[in-house]
Amino acid sequence: MRPLGWWLMFVGFLRLISVWFGFFDIWALRLAVFSNTTMTEVHGRTFGVWTLLTCTLCYLCAFNLENKPIYLATFLSFIYAFGHFLTEYLVYHTMVISNLTTVGIFAGTSIIWMLLQWNAHQPQAPKKVE
Repeated sequence: MRPLGWWLMFVGFLRLISVWFGFFDIWALRLAVFSNTTMTEVHGRTFGVWTLLTCTLCYLCAFNLENKPIYLATFLSFIYAFGHFLTEYLVYHTMVISNLTTVGIFAGTSIIWMLLQWNAHQPQAPKKVE
């Protein structure tokens, strides 16, 4: 597996932990992410399902880096997630800067790495034997 694939597996694992918090430990999710607001169990489960989808994309992409539609969907999931959290911090004030920084490190690294690797994972054409 290529380094980007391993990175996506790691990020997917971290997202899976967030899924657990969303479903079973809403207090930890509130402290780790949305520390400036109240959260209900419904909010936690919604966050958990959304994060489970993004976790699935990370795993699918990690094993299929040459698949452009999956690669693009995974890349966009990082853009959307970072945009969502940035909005929560700047507009709605539900997050503190330290929580946004943590999200930004993982999302930002993933976005930049995936952009840099955009064309690096093309299937190799068979060599002609003459």
